[in-house]
Amino acid sequence: MTTLVANLPPVKVWVRREYLRDLRDGHGDYTLGYWVTCKSISGRALYFETYLTEYGALYDKLPISAFLSWCPDSPNKPEAPTPDLPLTDLQFWNGFDTGLTVIEKNLIFNMDFEVMTRDNGIMKGQYLFTIDNYHPHRNEPDFYFAESPDEHKSHNIIELDNGQIGAYPNNRCRMTDLSLSNHALKTPDFKVSTRYFNVEHVPKWGRLGEVDDYFWKTPKETKVEDLEEITLKSPTIMPGIDEDTYKAVIEEEELNKEDISDDDWETFRGIGLTT
Repeated sequence: MTTLVANLPPVKVWVRREYLRDLRDGHGDYTLGYWVTCKSISGRALYFETYLTEYGALYDKLPISAFLSWCPDSPNKPEAPTPDLPLTDLQFWNGFDTGLTVIEKNLIFNMDFEVMTRDNGIMKGQYLFTIDNYHPHRNEPDFYFAESPDEHKSHNIIELDNGQIGAYPNNRCRMTDLSLSNHALKTPDFKVSTRYFNVEHVPKWGRLGEVDDYFWKTPKETKVEDLEEITLKSPTIMPGIDEDTYKAVIEEEELNKEDISDDDWETFRGIGLTT
């Protein structure tokens, strides 16, 4: 199923008016809005659709640099951000495909965030949600990198302390929790993941094409179960004595026990041929 567009939490934002005027004029003016949806197009910045309360209108295809977060301390007009980050410092990577999903990562939702920008060092912020890409069409070639382990990135949407909003990958974010995080944090020395992991390509495991049992067993499980059954039936088999020999001795013992002397009976017991 084609996604292209995904619903967003209705984040209250200020929209820079110059973006509503094709960057020709309106600089320094703002209008109030709420985020509605987000579009992901390969090779383009994320596009945000916003409901503009003063106009009762939707305006589409705005980059994340078009917005400032609404703050109750300045309810009528936002303060100019310092520093005022450009789009390239607010979003590092374009969309990876038309398939996208929007989630809120519950564990980190209330953690303290720091992001490493391109040109303005570390900035603090508040996590809002995450936008992630995937390739939605198995009947179409995948020309991009949404599902390549060494190239895929997600977009964590962060409300920065300077009033702007950014979309940052995991390797540009640090999040801490008073209860969970260590006091002295290490600097990551991680390597980029280049591997594909698959649990079904195990040649020695066997196949199940001819099996219709609901509680099926692997060949290894079946072998172990058979050995356990043999052991339960003949717990005193000694090494070097096969099961048929053992059974024959037991049957002979049961038939002729009355004719065996006590000395012979103890001899059989001593070499492990009977219980």
